[in-house]
Amino acid sequence: MGQERIESAPEGARHRAFMAALLRDLEALDRMIETGQIESGVRRIGAEQEVVLVDGDWRPSARGFDLVTHLREVLGERRFVYELARFNAEINIAPVAVGPGMLERFESELTGALSLLANVGCAFGCRPVLAGIVPSIELRDLGLPNISPIGRYCEMEQLMRRMRGRDVELSLKGADELTLHFPSLMLEAFNTSFQVHLQVSAEEFATVYNLSQLLAAPILAACANSPLLLGKRLWRETRIAIFQQAIDTRRVSAGAHRETVGRVRFGEGWVRRSASEIFRTDIARFRLLFGDAQAEDPAEAIGAGRAPALQALALHNGTVYRWNRACYGVTEGRPHLRIENRYLPSGPTIIDELANAALWIGAMLAAPRVIGDPAGRFAFDDAANNFLRAARQGLDTNLAWLDGGSHRAGDLLRREIIPLAREGLRGAGLGEGEIARYLGVVEARVQTGQTGACWQVGSFNGLVKHLRRGRAVVCLTAAMAARAETGEPVHTWGLAEIGECAAQPAAYWRVGQIMSTNLYTVHEGELVDLVLRIMDWQQIRHVLVEDDDHHLVGIIFWRQVLAYLGDPARRDAHLAAGEIMLRDPVTATPETTACEAIALLREHEVSALPVVDEGRLVGIVTEQDFARIAGEMLEERRRERNDQQA
Repeated sequence: MGQERIESAPEGARHRAFMAALLRDLEALDRMIETGQIESGVRRIGAEQEVVLVDGDWRPSARGFDLVTHLREVLGERRFVYELARFNAEINIAPVAVGPGMLERFESELTGALSLLANVGCAFGCRPVLAGIVPSIELRDLGLPNISPIGRYCEMEQLMRRMRGRDVELSLKGADELTLHFPSLMLEAFNTSFQVHLQVSAEEFATVYNLSQLLAAPILAACANSPLLLGKRLWRETRIAIFQQAIDTRRVSAGAHRETVGRVRFGEGWVRRSASEIFRTDIARFRLLFGDAQAEDPAEAIGAGRAPALQALALHNGTVYRWNRACYGVTEGRPHLRIENRYLPSGPTIIDELANAALWIGAMLAAPRVIGDPAGRFAFDDAANNFLRAARQGLDTNLAWLDGGSHRAGDLLRREIIPLAREGLRGAGLGEGEIARYLGVVEARVQTGQTGACWQVGSFNGLVKHLRRGRAVVCLTAAMAARAETGEPVHTWGLAEIGECAAQPAAYWRVGQIMSTNLYTVHEGELVDLVLRIMDWQQIRHVLVEDDDHHLVGIIFWRQVLAYLGDPARRDAHLAAGEIMLRDPVTATPETTACEAIALLREHEVSALPVVDEGRLVGIVTEQDFARIAGEMLEERRRERNDQQA
């Protein structure tokens, strides 16, 4: 996210000075486009690999920040970059010219960088995992202590909070449903991506950018790898919804009176003439988040025969997140434009990622000649709706297309998009072997219907039949990493099975790994008879009492209900839950150890502990949970003995 160096949000005179610099940069870009100074006739591709660093228990590791620091400062590996969370890292892959061997060079560099990260990471107790969302990540991993201690991230967190004026509100529905409020920008740390960019000339920019928008939906459908969040099965590419909602700075009150757009978005219409249209729209719509008092005068640089860096434009552009982003840069002293694909997920393997890149790059290279500019021939709203449908349903969705019909994403990929990509790569001079290696992976993935998202959901469905959700996502993460180490693409993977889950006592150490978050609660004014019915209907022995802000007020145990039922006078009085509940019950936090929780249950002679985090009710842990854990551990031991005997 963002640049290495920023200054705080500009105000007053400094705000106006930076805005003046921003407008000067935009004028300079217009001048360079009009006078033909933007590099043309050269194609380059580049990429940024985001990873999550996990510990030996397959949980996000805060030591990832120390690992990146060691790589950068001790080993001089500046291609490794800090990210928003301590457990995230980014690897910058140097741009290469489009041509024979380009994908193989990318694969070689990426493989080497990830191997270095894994090898050096051993000393820090962490390893990289490639996944759009690592299944084992939990909400408590996103606490403020896990923000990378770099000024730009801490400042962005504070600034976006002030602008939004409320918690982030995340609401998603797939096979399961998830609704949560979270106070921090750190929700974005759930996401990891594999961002690819393609250099284009100024003259062709509008057409190629529009094509990138048209092609986004079928390509996303083929690459989906982020279906799980907090043990819930949501969208095939849940990253899309998380990022849009986590970086939304709009105030509810403003949205109630007029139409506004979010900083993360697909866009509002086709580009008509040049890249400047995108920058103009974003400058007009979105306030400045950061300023740079050292911005150069771009007109002076052009006059001196230098390519201006357009620092102010780059800073502002780095805080507006289109899924296909227009970028300006300077390479070898020449100014250029490129389109950055931000929607491709990380993982599940290096070969899968390079296959995704081959699909996008190849299609982008051939589409201007084969398809032409879709503006005027295809409704932009259909392209935007296609993108959301692909994010929700992956290969199973239907997409509107240029012929006026609606087609299954898989059929569209087989008939049009993959052949288009093959033609584009051939035209760039890639050999048939290189093309077959990468596009063959996409072809087989579409044919089998097994994207990374499908594999995760299928595996999770099998595991959760036998394990708690928290345990299942840890096993799933371990299985994903083990398969990725083989280098085999995801369409060849067998589903993760319960037998692969090695005994991991650490998976049971903390209450947060054990507790149930599927809570049945009432307010203290509710009728006691409703509490009784809930216990009967749901076959539970505890009902929690909370207020409107989800703060714990009390708990009602079955023994309180029995006492109520045994007193006819009280039963006939239609008492409220608050009149029989146990106030100020003993509680645990997600970080309470399992041993401490068991001791609390025994000491206070209760059968359940409400779990609170920062004052809010987040779960419950019961005697039955510990009994299930004992059963799981005994079953794991039995499987281990059977494997040893075999």
